[in-house]
Amino acid sequence: MDHALLINRFAAEQGQPGWSRQRLLHEALRHAIRSGSLPPGRRLLASRALAAELGWARNTVIYAYEQLASEGWISAGRRGTVVSARPASFVPAAGGARTLDQVRGLELQAPAQAPLSRRTAGLACLPVAADLAAAFAPGVPALDAFPLELWRRLMMRAWRALSAAQLNYGPPAGESALREAIAAHLRASRAVRCSAEQVFISDGTQASLDLCARAFADAGDKVWIESPGYGGALTAFRAAQLRPIGIAVDAQGLAPRPQDWLQHRPQLIYVTPSHQYPSGAVMSLERRLALIAQARQHGSLIIEDDYDSEFRYDGPPLAALQGLGADIDTLDSAQPASDAPVLYLGTFSKTLFPGLRIGFMVVPPERVQALHHLLARSAPRGRAAEQLALAEFMREGHFGLHLRRMRRLYQQRRDALVAALEQQLGDIAQVRGASAGMHLALCFEPELGLDDQALSAAALQAGIVAPALSQHRVGRRANAWSGLMLGYAQVPAEQMSGLVGRLAGLIRSAQAGRLFVK
Repeated sequence: MDHALLINRFAAEQGQPGWSRQRLLHEALRHAIRSGSLPPGRRLLASRALAAELGWARNTVIYAYEQLASEGWISAGRRGTVVSARPASFVPAAGGARTLDQVRGLELQAPAQAPLSRRTAGLACLPVAADLAAAFAPGVPALDAFPLELWRRLMMRAWRALSAAQLNYGPPAGESALREAIAAHLRASRAVRCSAEQVFISDGTQASLDLCARAFADAGDKVWIESPGYGGALTAFRAAQLRPIGIAVDAQGLAPRPQDWLQHRPQLIYVTPSHQYPSGAVMSLERRLALIAQARQHGSLIIEDDYDSEFRYDGPPLAALQGLGADIDTLDSAQPASDAPVLYLGTFSKTLFPGLRIGFMVVPPERVQALHHLLARSAPRGRAAEQLALAEFMREGHFGLHLRRMRRLYQQRRDALVAALEQQLGDIAQVRGASAGMHLALCFEPELGLDDQALSAAALQAGIVAPALSQHRVGRRANAWSGLMLGYAQVPAEQMSGLVGRLAGLIRSAQAGRLFVK
């Protein structure tokens, strides 16, 4: 902190004519401590150094320090002169000294909230961080099962190997070692047809969606999004001033009508085909092939969000939508062989941990150069150590081993949750979307007329995070989905029965008319 600037500003704003330098210094430092500008534990300049900085006599500083010490504001010790810890009843001054009762009265007045830009009005609200550790918050992995010590060693190894040049801004598309590792993983595990040059590193799926909305569509363009669908995608598209069109989802995934293609030709189509968010539906092969064929015909780009596809428990892994272009070519000889018009999005937030903030995009070959040029001009680039550590984590086989362990763990937790739901709620609700991923949908029977949004709010008050399916509706079309979204990856199997019992109590109360019925 610039002590001279602090004291001169105080003198100009609150100093009184006739004050001595000693009093001015004392009052300025006391005000800075009371207002929080000098927090507890902050070390003040030595008296000799502060006197030299101000151009004053050292005795002036010593006398001011001694007076502050006698009042309990500062203390001297081996660390020098430091600001003392405040008593529990201390209230920092705000806009001048006030009594404790005055400050308490001000705390009861909510500050006026200034609005943001018009384009942000009505954007979807994402979950707050405080909710993300509770059961059954969706999308939260088993963080306590992550090999943290191994990761620390890889990070230290990456930092030791880092050159001075790598402290500069990184490559626009990300570190080449990580792009190579991701491409190899996707080719082997997801049947994605790509090279490392097509892989672009991002700060996560939300950052990838923001980039897709800006780079591949113009303001006013239409974009299809599943209904019910992912609120983060809706936020990205609205923020980019696109026109979201909700397309209904059924048990086989996205179900566009023929007139949708005619009346609402999309520039972008956002889908989660491997495990639909939030319903958990898996898009059938017939729907996948039809979507690719129609997208080619209408010049649309498909955004495939493959956010938790690594976790599949019933049946063999499903190939990514991105790799199915060749299958259409064999069915339709009139179509020239080419890659599917798909922007493939992935993230390590679900497979590793959210705080890593690393995701990726795979773009069609013909769009690589233009996107690279855009990112070179506009994108923040860096975090080389994290990317290089992750590349080594994947190359040495740790990533594959971690995925196998998590599949076993999550399957045990899914089985425990499904068993508890069927035992306690099987007569009034159905489990959907439990074959893969980290969450499932508990769907209510329509004739019950249960208000899933009110139930979700009641569950939150009871300490359970269970988002309502109907709350994810996009657009004004009728939505047949009513129920709760339950994430299970972070919930120990032995806790499932008790948690479901608490949730079942709320649902039974609603069924009996004692709580939240439409």
